[in-house]
Amino acid sequence: MITKEKKKEFYTALIDKNSTYEGIFFVGITTTGVFCRPTCPARKPKFENCEFFTTAKEALLASYRPCKRCRPLSPPNQVSETVQTLVNAVEENPEKRWKERDFEKLSINASTARRQFKKRFGMTFVEYARSRRMGIAMKEIREGNSVIDAQLTAGYESSSGFRDAFSRIMGAAPTLLDDKMILKASWIDSYLGPMIAIASEEALYLLEFIDRRGLELEIDRMRKRTKSPIIPGVTPPIISIKIELKKYFAGELTTFTTPIQRMGSPFQNRVWDELMKIPLGETRSYADIAKAIGKPKAYRAVAQANGANQLAIMIPCHRVISSDGTLGGYAGGLARKEWLLNNEKQIQTTC
Repeated sequence: MITKEKKKEFYTALIDKNSTYEGIFFVGITTTGVFCRPTCPARKPKFENCEFFTTAKEALLASYRPCKRCRPLSPPNQVSETVQTLVNAVEENPEKRWKERDFEKLSINASTARRQFKKRFGMTFVEYARSRRMGIAMKEIREGNSVIDAQLTAGYESSSGFRDAFSRIMGAAPTLLDDKMILKASWIDSYLGPMIAIASEEALYLLEFIDRRGLELEIDRMRKRTKSPIIPGVTPPIISIKIELKKYFAGELTTFTTPIQRMGSPFQNRVWDELMKIPLGETRSYADIAKAIGKPKAYRAVAQANGANQLAIMIPCHRVISSDGTLGGYAGGLARKEWLLNNEKQIQTTC
């Protein structure tokens, strides 16, 4: 039963198109007979014309049909047909340098492609295609080919232009990379909204919701700290976490096994170690964690370490609440935190 207060909260999220409520609720519009996700771009209904549901199944059973604009039965922010077409085109010829006429051949508007890629990947299509070309150049260099060969492969006639573009995208000039690690970033459509995963070939370094405040700064700090370029791509840990997240949200997984790489201070790692000990379906307070690590007065520092966690869900900072029983904070949004806790309690009772 959804309380009156919760309905008001959901309605505010609907008006604001708040992406942190993706997967938390669906809204049925009594005047049209359709149901939508929180971020639907359609004109917003009046509060009295809304009926709220916690699952799409409930909305369907209440005789509502899926909205054709926000597609509530599809993953949030699912790749559009335009984006998919262009991604496929890049993969067919990743060394290609795109021009306006290339979009015309695919019957795609260049400005539409730019806007949709910016929304989906945080970069324009041209930047995406350039990143893939640079990825190929990176492979050339690492396999022992000369910088000039990599430059020509990436489609640059000017060596200075190649170096500038390489540094801007990869974070280091090609002659300075040597055997340094490359991190790859991939988009994940999760039940609670889109996430980004960043990993090496061996371990996962970051897993965050796309709309987390300060995410770009967090990624930039990771790039500088690891001294590694970050490019679009997929690695074994990313494939693994995609599979595990799907099982987790479906209530079929209680423990993550994807290898991770933490980059915290000694204090932060002590806190994160303690978070990993909190059983599924249970919670601890910041004060509890502080006591457990032998620093009973450091609950504020524990809260800061909690917020610095870069592996959402896997290191379960969502299981830490305030001493008074309230949820406390959560970088991914309190609605997500509440959903995660409730979902884990249900998983625990069925295991």
